[in-house]
Amino acid sequence: MTKKAKTGLARLWEISGATPWPLAAAGMVSACATLLLLVPYYCVYNILVEIVSKAGDLSQADFGYIFKYACLALGAAGAGLAAMYAGSVLCHRAAFKVLYDLKLTLAGHLARLPLGFFADHPSGAIKKTIEYNVEQLEGFIAHQLPDLIGTLVSLAVIFTYMFVLDWRLGLASLVPVLVAFVLQWRVFTNPDTGKLMQQKQASLAAMNAAAVEYVRGMPVIKAFGQTVKSCGILHARITEYRNLALAITQTYKTHNILYHTLLSGILVFLAPAGIFLLQGTADHTAFAFTLLFFLILAPGVSAPVTKLAFLGAGVKMIATGVKNIDELLQAEAISQPAVSQPCRGYDVAFRNVSFSYNQGAAATMALRHIHFTARQGTVTALVGPSGSGKSTVAHLLPRFWDVTAGAVEIGGVNIKDMLTENLMNTVSFVFQDVFLFDDTVFENIRIGKPGAAAAQVRAAAQAAQCHEFITRLPQGYDTKIGGGGMALSGGERQRIAIARAILRDAPVIVLDEATSFADPENEVKIQKALTELLQGKTVIIIAHRLHTVQHADQICVLDKGRLVEQGKHGELLARQGVYSRLWRAYLDADQWALA
Repeated sequence: MTKKAKTGLARLWEISGATPWPLAAAGMVSACATLLLLVPYYCVYNILVEIVSKAGDLSQADFGYIFKYACLALGAAGAGLAAMYAGSVLCHRAAFKVLYDLKLTLAGHLARLPLGFFADHPSGAIKKTIEYNVEQLEGFIAHQLPDLIGTLVSLAVIFTYMFVLDWRLGLASLVPVLVAFVLQWRVFTNPDTGKLMQQKQASLAAMNAAAVEYVRGMPVIKAFGQTVKSCGILHARITEYRNLALAITQTYKTHNILYHTLLSGILVFLAPAGIFLLQGTADHTAFAFTLLFFLILAPGVSAPVTKLAFLGAGVKMIATGVKNIDELLQAEAISQPAVSQPCRGYDVAFRNVSFSYNQGAAATMALRHIHFTARQGTVTALVGPSGSGKSTVAHLLPRFWDVTAGAVEIGGVNIKDMLTENLMNTVSFVFQDVFLFDDTVFENIRIGKPGAAAAQVRAAAQAAQCHEFITRLPQGYDTKIGGGGMALSGGERQRIAIARAILRDAPVIVLDEATSFADPENEVKIQKALTELLQGKTVIIIAHRLHTVQHADQICVLDKGRLVEQGKHGELLARQGVYSRLWRAYLDADQWALA
């Protein structure tokens, strides 16, 4: 028999790795708190019966009996409040433990996913899952779960006591509740409603992704005088979400009106039943007290029942959140070997490599049969027209994606046989688009080698030609440079990235030409920094400005995903092929000027 997959809270505990016992203990304490807080109602009822029954002569009332129940009511209320506080503390501790474990699990898993996953999944959708969905779980466990337990216990006790007092009046009180629940159940179990809820969740994720893109593109939006309405994608996503929210509201509207009407009208069922039953009762006084108790207590049933309905919606929402988190965790991570194979030198070899961003029959190959070796201590340049596959080749080296066919090797070892940590310690990267964290300059450099001493960080900064401009910043190396390093120029950000690579001191360097957008002064400083970085390394350069790779040990020319030429600058020019055409176009562009 196939084992049924866990869902909801059971799956949450499984994926977070947390033990459920703290929450079970919190649930028991919350249940005890609910029971204790119901005791005063029982005590007040008994006190009222004693007083009303002796209304003709209160001197005949048993004040010892009244005092006993008064003390019991106060004691139970105090104990109930204490238990409620203890249950809340336990639930919050359990919730924060789950939140902590789950966020660590998600962060660890995201770090093991290939870059292709992030290319296919918008950052807004991922952000919604790891922030919104996870925070929802914390709120549910810390607040709604104790309410759910308390509500279920209080309803069970109230209706049990009602049926013990008089099953007929208990049934009259229960009928509208059951009818209301049947109505709600029909809505919650309706496949169309479930489909709408899933569409709404997907629409919310898409809207978040569009909002993130809108904020990131704000400079372009401002430059062209655009607004939210004229930004088609975001406006369409907001409209779609609004329409789905309205559709769900329309679906729930009639059922909710009937639901609340039935719960508010328990007395409509109870009063006629009481009057009818009173006529056939011998002891009118005793029955009157029982009916009075029902009339007082029955309207109070609507509050926990209504809360239960909202909590039911919360449970369904949590199940959806857990499903989203689970889908993220089910994304296939980069495979890891049991033992990392040591490199035998640092030659980088692409052996008949083919690669497609898509899988399946409709896959389009981005690279076909790429075969070359970058020798240790040499510089290999990758050149070619835009879209030829240069960056794709470079991204396969750190396993941002895995090859579709063939193999990538470092020192004769397939990179799939290296642990990711060892691979990352072997290869350093300097890309055109430098991301700097919202932290100090010092920490942004030290990310290249966490735990490096201050002297090492400063030495790397000096070698990267950035010590001078860092010392001019308000707090020097302790200056916070903001998200994305927006306080620094493009050339300065590039030199920070080079300082990271110098600090790491990896034997293999992948360089997405760092001088592409630099002004002449910055280009000279970056070239000096690169001279320090590249000494004695195996270097692979993605070249955009061809004059920077004239002296490369080998130039690999790519076109439409294929390696079409390979050799040195002079050799390739003499062949009058793709490289020669690119070189002439580059020289023509370099001489271009406004008339």
